[in-house]
Amino acid sequence: MLSEISADVSRLVRDEIELAKAEIKQESTKAGKAVGMLGGAGYAGHVVVLMGSLTAIFALAHVVDIAWAALIVTAVWAVVAAVLYTTGRKRLRGVNLKPERTVESLKEDAQWARHPTS
Repeated sequence: MLSEISADVSRLVRDEIELAKAEIKQESTKAGKAVGMLGGAGYAGHVVVLMGSLTAIFALAHVVDIAWAALIVTAVWAVVAAVLYTTGRKRLRGVNLKPERTVESLKEDAQWARHPTS
């Protein structure tokens, strides 16, 4: 009987560890994607600075239609950067690295171990 209990406890612990691994992997994947979007926003912000600088140079040097075209491109990059940043920030706020189901399951297991007849 003791060997059966030991085997059951061992199997239970292994199952809980596997559940925790799965939960952490899922949340880490979400965090990675959100961080990637924030990185994309940083790159897009860099392009905004470059395009804005080029726009100012062309506008001051020539004051021709090409400057307005560069200004439009800069505005488009600004919108892209804003969308990536907002989306990435929102997704990053939704990441929860605490394995909720595992914690809940461990609480239930502890309660069962204290009162096996319930």
